[in-house]
Amino acid sequence: MAITKRIGYVVVGLGSISEIAVLPAFRRSKKSKLVALVSHDRGRAEQLGKKFGVKQCYAYENYDECLAQPDVDAVFIASVNGAHAEQTIRAAVAGKHVLCEKPMANTVGDCRRMVEACKQNRVRLMIAYRKYFEPGSKALKKLVISGKLGRLKHIFSTYTETVDPNKARAWQLNRRLAGGGSLMDLGIYCVNNMRWLAGSNPMEATAHAWTDDPKRFSEVEDNIAFRVTHPGGLVCQGTSSYSAVAASFVQVHGEKGWAALNPAFAFEEERRLFGKIQGRWFEQKFKVIDEFVLELDGFADCIRLGRDPEPDGMEGLRDIATVQAIYRSARENRTIAIDPDTD
Repeated sequence: MAITKRIGYVVVGLGSISEIAVLPAFRRSKKSKLVALVSHDRGRAEQLGKKFGVKQCYAYENYDECLAQPDVDAVFIASVNGAHAEQTIRAAVAGKHVLCEKPMANTVGDCRRMVEACKQNRVRLMIAYRKYFEPGSKALKKLVISGKLGRLKHIFSTYTETVDPNKARAWQLNRRLAGGGSLMDLGIYCVNNMRWLAGSNPMEATAHAWTDDPKRFSEVEDNIAFRVTHPGGLVCQGTSSYSAVAASFVQVHGEKGWAALNPAFAFEEERRLFGKIQGRWFEQKFKVIDEFVLELDGFADCIRLGRDPEPDGMEGLRDIATVQAIYRSARENRTIAIDPDTD
């Protein structure tokens, strides 16, 4: 593929995150272009098509017709979590590259099917973790790699939001569609980010889930706290919640110093990276930028240059393996080994 060609994307799933963040990002992209929209409701697709200048608008039942269009190079999947696997596999069979929103899928089995389908059809698969491209997170990762913090001992991370029950009822509180509650939606950022910073995969998980509104959270968890241990003694601890004020952070402690990024995951706030290394305080600020443009264009480069993306499908699979162990620990009230067979 010519490296000067802009990659044509179809966006599948037109919820709030697509309308607020994904679709507007194409207006600022120099390497990606929006060529088609797919929604459960064709009227919704046409409505947003008019707003964003897209003529090719489809309903889910016409997804294969959309995939057959020659100007569609890649699919950005932003639908409900339970639909990711099927939509990814169909895109791969059609020869289209896939950028799939997190969480990758509801089960490790579905993740494996997605990875295999993309491998067999020789298309790229990337999971939409914006933090791999966002400058504040990259600066923290660089600091960890530099060794200035020394040997890592603990990593802590939290992501919380108060979910509107009227909006959430459609899918976020539905186990079949969402795969879980705050852990799948928000805590997945903590799981992935701590794995990324650690540079290793956790071996076991311990967790506890709770709520003061069991009627509302009858299918999925509200609050959950978890601890995962890594080789070498590194301990990572995370929490997520659907009933606490919006906040997020990640904090890394080493033998020589510590560093924190706060806020860590929301895309509309200025970030601060700060800490103390060998007795000296430091702080760095990062202005709000369009992380979705960085993500879209990062994947576009992978497609144009024939390069494997980071994070790829196996990274998404390892996160879901960790999540499944966390859920099992919370249910059984015991420490659960995380399946090492995820390579």
